[in-house]
Amino acid sequence: MLTSTYLLKQRRFLPLFVTQLLNAFNDNLYKNAMVLFVVYSVYNSAEAETIFSGVASAVFILPFFVLSALAGQLADMRDKAMVIRYVKAAEIAIMTVGAIGLTLAWMGMLTELVAIPLMMIALFAMGVHSTFFGPIKYAILPQHLKREEVLAGTGLVEAGTYLAIMAGTILAGFIDVEIAAVLVIVIATIGFFASRSVPDAPPFVKGQEIDRNIIRSSIRLVSATVHKHEVFYAILAISFFWTIGAVLFIQFPPLAKNVLYASKEVASLFLVIFSIGVAIGSVAINALLKGNVSARFSPLSVILMGLCVAAFYLVCRMWTRNVDVPDLMDITTFIAQPLAPVVLITLLLIAIFGGMFVVPLYAFLTTKVDPSEASRTVAANNIVNAGAMVIGSVFALGLSAVGIPLTEQLLLSAAMCLVSAWLGWLLFKAERRAAAAEAAPAE
Repeated sequence: MLTSTYLLKQRRFLPLFVTQLLNAFNDNLYKNAMVLFVVYSVYNSAEAETIFSGVASAVFILPFFVLSALAGQLADMRDKAMVIRYVKAAEIAIMTVGAIGLTLAWMGMLTELVAIPLMMIALFAMGVHSTFFGPIKYAILPQHLKREEVLAGTGLVEAGTYLAIMAGTILAGFIDVEIAAVLVIVIATIGFFASRSVPDAPPFVKGQEIDRNIIRSSIRLVSATVHKHEVFYAILAISFFWTIGAVLFIQFPPLAKNVLYASKEVASLFLVIFSIGVAIGSVAINALLKGNVSARFSPLSVILMGLCVAAFYLVCRMWTRNVDVPDLMDITTFIAQPLAPVVLITLLLIAIFGGMFVVPLYAFLTTKVDPSEASRTVAANNIVNAGAMVIGSVFALGLSAVGIPLTEQLLLSAAMCLVSAWLGWLLFKAERRAAAAEAAPAE
């Protein structure tokens, strides 16, 4: 099976898949419920809304940059399943704090003084939570799956993640914030019980000592990947890709409101379309590669993604307000607009080609290193990713602060795809060199 959906029936994969699914769902239900409520109900300025969206993204990403080295060591040097259970237990407490913030905001009580800070604290804590869970969800796969199943497992995890993002985003846009406050606690609790069924995954080398100096361990962790060209180029390409993603995700809610004159439900729909597209791309690339880990389609995929971002920019430039609709358009009204199908199709294609670009690169991180170092390699990737995404978020905030329109900022994302294509090409060349070196002794 090219998609290897039979893995979903295996205890060695299903509990992890469900736990990750619920994790991504809850992250996005909470984060989007918070951002959409503040953008549509608290602020009334495109600049303030973009800044808030960017700050929220940076707050969530920062722990990846600071704590990934510690998380990677913990995952490689301790039982991965045990770490997952501790992390999922912590999520219940974190979501309780976030739920209090959401409830206070809904009640209009101390919104800017207490509610928003509480929501930001919970968002930061969820970033910490995801930092420790992130290295495990990929690194545990080679421990429980056969080598020829790893790409398929990675694709299923990635596709499931984005389907969960889609579901969480849909709910965030369509339910009241007080209902979201209850749901995030319920989902966190279900996720904890699902994590208890993940099979044990003990460390390959027992008794290793964890370096708790986060600065020293971070530098060592990233430095350790430089000499492995395939892994190093994969990390660079993934990081630049998520820099583009960070800029796009910051732009979506304020762009929907202030450029396309659409409601929060439409903003949510944009994120849903994006998530569906990445899920499609994740499965499609596994079918094209037939289970082989390779970057040969990555440069073309991200170039096509860039062309679609440019097309999205042109559609936004052509968009005009419907004078017969004085308020922000709901989904039905939005879809009835002449250019709406083009907007949605371009968004879908951006995401499909993005998924096709990035999924094989994640497989490089776990298949091109010793299994005992897989978590730390993913953690090194997360450090570089987080730094790149923070830079992208700050850059997007800077563009908004100096008054560059949201639509013009889309051109930046399109141009950045060319750099990602170049990095993907470097990775493919490194892959071919490594394959030639392996084949040489046999000749």
